[in-house]
Amino acid sequence: MKKLELNEDSISKRTDMIKRSLERLNDLKPLTPGQFMLDENFAIAEHYLRYALEATFDICGHILSRITGAEVGEYRKMALEMGKYSLVPKDFAEGSLFNMGGYRNRLTHFYMEVTPEEIYNIIQNNLGDFELFLKCVKKLLE
Repeated sequence: MKKLELNEDSISKRTDMIKRSLERLNDLKPLTPGQFMLDENFAIAEHYLRYALEATFDICGHILSRITGAEVGEYRKMALEMGKYSLVPKDFAEGSLFNMGGYRNRLTHFYMEVTPEEIYNIIQNNLGDFELFLKCVKKLLE
């Protein structure tokens, strides 16, 4: 695939948002489950997780909008499209990135069902997914 004409400033602002969000989420990682369940910690984590997810899929949408025939819209579909066009590893697209799109929808549309335990679990086990995404984006910009 030829090099895509991407708005590097737009992508940079969003990658910075992801990095700042990850810093805040990583600050919460050492907390015990009991400490994390305090309202302010859960609220902070939910806020920064949502920011990181929104920025991730804003970047996906921007990149995919530069590819003729790529579908932009529903987040899980965009995740699959990122793999289809080899913008991220296909297994990452079909697994973690797809799940991230679904979780973004859960945070936004089913926020009343989101529990502190699930956000704590994500912080403990899944922040590396954002790091992998950022590496893929960096590679696209080179």
